[in-house]
Amino acid sequence: MKIARDEAVVLFAHGARDARWAAPLATLAEAIQALAARASVRTAFLELQTPTLLVALEAAASEGVQRIHVVPVFWAAAGHVEHELPPILAEFSGRHPRIVVRTLPVLSELPGMLEFIARAIAEALTSGPISGLGPEKARARERGG
Repeated sequence: MKIARDEAVVLFAHGARDARWAAPLATLAEAIQALAARASVRTAFLELQTPTLLVALEAAASEGVQRIHVVPVFWAAAGHVEHELPPILAEFSGRHPRIVVRTLPVLSELPGMLEFIARAIAEALTSGPISGLGPEKARARERGG
């Protein structure tokens, strides 16, 4: 994977009131950082959690990056990605015209993603739960615990 030292990756997600919601995103950021050690990798949120996307983009700019890859961690492009992301990127680009900002596809449009999820679900149907949310945890969540 060819990533220059002057590049950044920003994982952009919705955000939630429950801070635990961001834990898988942080884990994903760590995994990307391990694979693209030369890049600066951070998370950002549309609302309810910090930092905002604009704050994360400004932080990357302050590090002197020349290219920022924004990864919308949304299932589909409709809604927030189509309507709220472009004005944020336009505001940033107006302040930093020399920094190239590239938006990657949403999750469902990443190559191989749909097939990967379909395989994982099909395997779960025949071999039981894939990971830690077994029947006890699922019932506890349903009860609010």
